[in-house]
Amino acid sequence: MTDYSKTPANFIVFDGDLDEKWYQDFSKSSEIAVDTEAMGLIHGRDRLCLVQICDKTDNVACIRIGLNQDSAPRLKALMESRSIEKVFHFARFDVAALASGLGIEVSQIFCTKIASKLARTYSPRHGLKEVVMELVGIELDKHAQSSDWGRVEELNEAQLAYAANDARYLIEAKSQLSKMLKREGRWELAQSCFKCVSVMAELDRRRFNQVFEH
Repeated sequence: MTDYSKTPANFIVFDGDLDEKWYQDFSKSSEIAVDTEAMGLIHGRDRLCLVQICDKTDNVACIRIGLNQDSAPRLKALMESRSIEKVFHFARFDVAALASGLGIEVSQIFCTKIASKLARTYSPRHGLKEVVMELVGIELDKHAQSSDWGRVEELNEAQLAYAANDARYLIEAKSQLSKMLKREGRWELAQSCFKCVSVMAELDRRRFNQVFEH
């Protein structure tokens, strides 16, 4: 298990997109953790500002997205690769944000929030902080959660540390949740749910609410 109490094994900040070396390194991974930061929660109104990626060896990259940027070719290729599993927490938001901001159609999704709701039925608390605390044993600092992420060139140390940590624990959390889902006979159900994430994200982007209600 990675010692997450320390700083990442490698940490780098890019403007606009990954460079070729980091793209190739991430492309060799079977799974990567992904998180995003935006100006708010309304896709199309609140722009995507930051994308964080971490692999299982604790290499972390933060990609700052420019004010009028609408593409990131290497990031797009990585996110759309069908040979790499992308691990999110509340993937529905991040997938919609990546689609709205950069035209990315994420494939091969694992959502630790969905997995937690299916596996940790003994708890009503499925936020990232609670899931990571129980399954990884790390207490996340969420003080920088509500920040002006649009100041991409001026992000301070606290914001970047917060952003990196939100991605760093997802792969270990996914590993623990996968064991629980398989043990409780809910693995196949979880896989079916993950396949629905892209549809739910697209409905969110188009402002369709309660489509499945009576």
